[in-house]
Amino acid sequence: MKLTFLGTGTSTGVPEIGCSCEVCTSTDARDARLRCSAMLQSGDSNILIDCGPDFRTQMLRTPFPKIDALLLTHKHYDHTGGIDDLRPFSRSREIPLFADRETEIQVRSMYPYCFSSKKYPGVANITLRTIDYKNPFMAAGVEVTPVRVFHGMFPIMGYRFGKLAYITDMSYIEPAELEKLRGVEVLVINALRFSKPHKTHQTVLEALDIVAELNPRETYFTHMMHHIGLHAKIEKCLPPNVHLAYDGLQIEV
Repeated sequence: MKLTFLGTGTSTGVPEIGCSCEVCTSTDARDARLRCSAMLQSGDSNILIDCGPDFRTQMLRTPFPKIDALLLTHKHYDHTGGIDDLRPFSRSREIPLFADRETEIQVRSMYPYCFSSKKYPGVANITLRTIDYKNPFMAAGVEVTPVRVFHGMFPIMGYRFGKLAYITDMSYIEPAELEKLRGVEVLVINALRFSKPHKTHQTVLEALDIVAELNPRETYFTHMMHHIGLHAKIEKCLPPNVHLAYDGLQIEV
């Protein structure tokens, strides 16, 4: 199983428009972050996790021949704004899109032309499949365990694939859902900035508390904003088995 980080940035991306801080002006490619997304490869299956407004750029930069399924974590634009660009991947077959009910409603509202009885030729050929955090499901032949986390007061989805878990936009997880992550060997989890608290996202320090609780073999932080600091500097401040992910990074599980 392989995971490719297509984007590791927060909703504004990095560099942020109009900002001249040391991160936004950095020449280190690891400090340039597209909106958050990843591709899971398992056998012959390619499963896209989130499809934000940078999806087209991500596919031009890191091409994949096909997409077999799309998992959405939640309804926000930085995670759903690229669905229209699935068109080249869905010309010959339908792509199943897995999402909770709240996200499904939003996708139908954003892309009504994809679900009309008389579709305009060439629209993304997708079908919605509603999921619930209580029930595991199969996506492109891969067993997926949904994990409910909270994005502020708003419940969203994280996902576990065997020994790998992918969590983004989390500020809090209930103890019962945390138990679903026991035994994970590779944890991908969000860390917006280093220490200043945020209402809807956890910080690096808060993410490290989760890491200490679960004790995975390796951890990769994602969904980071420019205030997190320079990749080269912050990486040195982390435990040896905890890393800042960056766009294009591939990890084997």
